Amino acid sequence: MSNFNPEDLARCRVEIDALDLRLLELLNQRTRIVEQIGNVKQALHMGIYEPKREDQVFANVIDHNQGPLPNDAVKRIFERIIDEMRNVQKLKIVAKDSKCS
Repeated sequence: MSNFNPEDLARCRVEIDALDLRLLELLNQRTRIVEQIGNVKQALHMGIYEPKREDQVFANVIDHNQGPLPNDAVKRIFERIIDEMRNVQKLKIVAKDSKCS
């Protein structure tokens, strides 16, 4: 017989929902900074894709990962985050270019 009950599951789900909202807040905060970076890159005539910087981000998060999430999972998550951030920068550039036309 299990020591768990439906209330345990409900409590865990409430905690997950709260953490999801914190993650969302942090992702949006990161996105605002990425938008600023995109503006700087555009002003400096730099490309959006910077593989060396992405490698630095991966190294940073993996070096600080204390688990239980495995490093390869952390890298995959951040690859996806970075990919979406690149899309944000691209969309901002397209939006600016269409305003100028």
